[in-house]
Amino acid sequence: MTRRLILMRHAKSSWSDPLAEDHQRPLNDRGRRSARAVGDWLRDKGYLPDQILSSSSVRTRETCAGLDLEADKRFLDGLYHASARTMLEVLKQGTGRCVLMLGHNPGIAWFASELVEHPPQHPRFSDYPTCATLVVDFPIDTWHALHPGSGRVIDFVIPRELPGA
Repeated sequence: MTRRLILMRHAKSSWSDPLAEDHQRPLNDRGRRSARAVGDWLRDKGYLPDQILSSSSVRTRETCAGLDLEADKRFLDGLYHASARTMLEVLKQGTGRCVLMLGHNPGIAWFASELVEHPPQHPRFSDYPTCATLVVDFPIDTWHALHPGSGRVIDFVIPRELPGA
């Protein structure tokens, strides 16, 4: 049995309001286009989550909405600027066979690098730009059994590689 994780950083956010609290920043136009493009890519590839675990920030909520995916969605304050360790603890409580986790840098980049046995040969994997998306499989029956370094990379994409982004 395997479990699949789709690990995504939020799409590009707006800095148009310098007084807005970080948690409240929305997506900009490019971010909305990127979220739609990545959602299309996920559907085209058949990478369909049955559960989404997301930061509670406005930009992660808007990214999630832009993906337009049918899944059980949970928006968690604990994933807002979470460390890789916190992300692992949250994922271990996941219930879906395929979980999409949506978060922020730098934690998400660290988490991605800790999860995989061999990183993808992609020049942007280490800095994990906005809306970067990793698809990784684990040889486990439950998320509670997840161990770092055991993931097999299935795919990795950034929005600039996709049409419509």
